[in-house]
Amino acid sequence: MRYNATPYELDAIGASVPWWVYAAARWLAHQINKYMWHVEVHGRFNIPTTGPVIIAPVHRSFIDFFIASEVTNRPIAFMAKDELWRYKLPAKFLEAFGAFPVNRSGVDRKALERAESILKSGGTLILFPEGTRRSGNTVGKLHEGAAFLAARTGAVIIPVGLSETEQIMPKGSKIPKRMPVKIAIGKPVRAPDTSSSKRVRKSELDKITADVEESMQGAFNTVNDISN
Repeated sequence: MRYNATPYELDAIGASVPWWVYAAARWLAHQINKYMWHVEVHGRFNIPTTGPVIIAPVHRSFIDFFIASEVTNRPIAFMAKDELWRYKLPAKFLEAFGAFPVNRSGVDRKALERAESILKSGGTLILFPEGTRRSGNTVGKLHEGAAFLAARTGAVIIPVGLSETEQIMPKGSKIPKRMPVKIAIGKPVRAPDTSSSKRVRKSELDKITADVEESMQGAFNTVNDISN
């Protein structure tokens, strides 16, 4: 995959590194995904090449965000648990490449505002609707953040299924195992654009979230079928 990030695209996700540094880092990540886990992506055509996009993977492992970056060559911002911001050096590194913290104990309005700004600038954002790492092959109850952001910005939600990541790096493990990984990109979910309104109705959020959950489960089922 080629990474030709422009300064405008990096500004959209809040990255502060030069475009060539970002492109080199993404190329390196691609090489690791390719040779460490032989990552295969199915359904990449479902991801728009322009406009705001929310990548919504299932969440089974700490490395999910790293592997999920393989679905597109667009610059990607991502929410990360605020515990990673306890140490200044890792925090600065993450922020330089477009990451920002989210407090998962409740509604983090600051994180939502940052995400909304990225999407309104036409950026791409990785967001885990399950909120935290789960276990098993059933998609857990989803948070409404993805639905809210899609309704506020007109972003397309792209559900993503990942195979084997729970076995590669389960909770508590420090070193990932080598194992082939498959990615299935599910049916896009388009929310009604309510960006001109100050409020998004609860019924709308419930409907969008249910659609995302169904598509995520479908992508998860597909990727598990491919892997077996």
